[in-house]
Amino acid sequence: MTITQDAALRPDEARDVVAAISRSVEGVISGKPGAVRLALVALLAEGHLLIEDVPGVGKTMLAKSLARSIDCSMNRIQFTPDLLPSDVTGVSVFDRSSNTFEFRPGAVFANIVLGDEINRASPKTQSALLEAMEEQQVTVDGQTYALPQPFMVIATQNPVEMEGTYPLPEAQRDRFLLQIQIGYPDRAAEVAMLDSHDAADPLDSVSSVTDASTLRSLRHVTRGIFASPAVKQYVVDVVGATRREPMLRLGASPRASVHLLQAARAQALLSGRDHVLPDDVQQLCGPVLSHRVLLSPEAHLNHRAPAAIIADVVTHVPVP
Repeated sequence: MTITQDAALRPDEARDVVAAISRSVEGVISGKPGAVRLALVALLAEGHLLIEDVPGVGKTMLAKSLARSIDCSMNRIQFTPDLLPSDVTGVSVFDRSSNTFEFRPGAVFANIVLGDEINRASPKTQSALLEAMEEQQVTVDGQTYALPQPFMVIATQNPVEMEGTYPLPEAQRDRFLLQIQIGYPDRAAEVAMLDSHDAADPLDSVSSVTDASTLRSLRHVTRGIFASPAVKQYVVDVVGATRREPMLRLGASPRASVHLLQAARAQALLSGRDHVLPDDVQQLCGPVLSHRVLLSPEAHLNHRAPAAIIADVVTHVPVP
C-alpha cells in the first residue's frame, strides 16, 4: 500500500512513512540495519549517497531497493570506460523540420539516479554529475535545465585498488553527503539470503510505500528539526578540527559542515526527536567526513584509515 500525503506531514506521520521505507528495504538487505539507516539519513537530508565496497555484498541491491520503495522516476547509469558525459546529462540534436536544436535529456533526469560502479568511468564523465548534484540542474550548450524534484544520486563503487577503476575527483566526493560500506553479512543473514534467493529475486517483492510528493514533505519536516546554537558551534568545531589534524593533508570543507548538520537532523528524526543532540553529530562524523579528507604521507605509512583518524579528532573536541 502506498502512503501518500499532499499536505505537510506531522513529525509522527513522517516517522511512520520512514519506518515503512525502512521495512521495505530491510526485506531485501537483511542483517545490515546500520547501512539501511544511513541510506535513510541521506534520503531525508536531501543528500547523495556513495556506497563503496567489494563486489557481491549488495551495494546495487541496497540502492535499487531504496529507489523501488518510492513511487517516483528512477534511471540507472551503468558507468563504463566508454560512457560519454552527454550520455549522463543529455545532448542537443538538430531538428531539420523546425531548423532548431532540440534537447534530449540524459539519464540524470530522474528523481533517483542509480550510478552503478561510478568509478569505472573516466574522470571527465564522472565530472558530468558535478553540477547536477550540487545545483539540481544541468547546463548543455549554454542552456540550463532544471532536474526533477526531489533529486538524489545513489552511486556504488568498488575500491580503487581494483583493476579498471578510477579514483573519484575530490570535488565530486565532497558532493556526496555520506559514504557507507555494507560489509559481509553474518552467518545467519547469509544463510537466510541463500533461502530468499532460491525462491525468487528479492527485489521482485519490493513495492513502493510512498511517493515523490511525500518525500518532499519528509525533507521539509527534516529541515525543521531544531538545532541549537551550541550544536551548530559543535559541528563547526568538529569540522574545523579536521583542518588542523597533522595526520590529514586536507581537512573537511565548509560544505561538510552543512552536510553534517543536515544529516544530524535526519538522524534526530529517525530517533523520534524534534531536536538535534551532540550524539547525532558524533555518530555521523565518520560517514559524513571520512571520504572528504586526504591523508598525510605519515598516515599512509602507518596505514591509518580516514575513519579512525576522524574518530580520534572527535574525541578531542569538547562536547556542549
